[in-house]
Amino acid sequence: MTARSQMRREKISALVAERGEVSVEEIASLFGASHETIRRDLATLEDAGFLLKIHGGAKRVPMLTEGSFDERMGENRAAKQSIAEKLAGWLPPDQTIFMDTGSTTLVGAEALAQTTNLRVVTNSLKIASTLSSGADGPEVFLLGGRLERGNLETLGPTTIEEINRFNTDLAVITIGSLNATDGTSDYSFDEAQVARAMISRASRTVVLADHSKFDRRAAFQVCPIAEIDVLISDLTPGAALASALRAAGASLL
Repeated sequence: MTARSQMRREKISALVAERGEVSVEEIASLFGASHETIRRDLATLEDAGFLLKIHGGAKRVPMLTEGSFDERMGENRAAKQSIAEKLAGWLPPDQTIFMDTGSTTLVGAEALAQTTNLRVVTNSLKIASTLSSGADGPEVFLLGGRLERGNLETLGPTTIEEINRFNTDLAVITIGSLNATDGTSDYSFDEAQVARAMISRASRTVVLADHSKFDRRAAFQVCPIAEIDVLISDLTPGAALASALRAAGASLL
């Protein structure tokens, strides 16, 4: 694929994401390309998860939702375990880190429970409890705020205010979706707010995401591709997403 066709496809993807639905005829006119070329572009973009082909054009991928916390803990467990082991093996010594609420970060916390010389700031009661389960292990700071009973996490303005009292080496976050156009997003407005606040107070951002999160869309943006320093996953992303991450300087583990 040439650089010109790659750029055209990126612009088509952004156009569909912005407008919601665009016809082949309109796209062909905008880019001065044949209908056959545009149809091939749309097929490639659909395969990569950036849009859905429809008769005579393409439309935005619909927003998805996610199940309860307990349901998510049972999904892709082997993938989450692989991510947790990579995190534990990669994490530099003597770090202060944020960890936000999520099934993947909770499995990550299990792998870090015996790590010494580690300080963890979290809004998750489950993560705090997991990290404090042994006689030794990380020093834990639990953020206050409104308690969300389903996920046992603190959220809201008080949580954001408390996040802003810390400076950390890393923000270790989990997300609902990751794609080359939108970056990382989440299904919860409040959880996205917490993740964004953590990122703003950390020197580097580490995203934990299994392969099922790739090339999906969620409603609330967490951070663009450019703000991701490290992606830890069970599988390498597809070519378009991997290329966007590497171009932004992210490390893929």
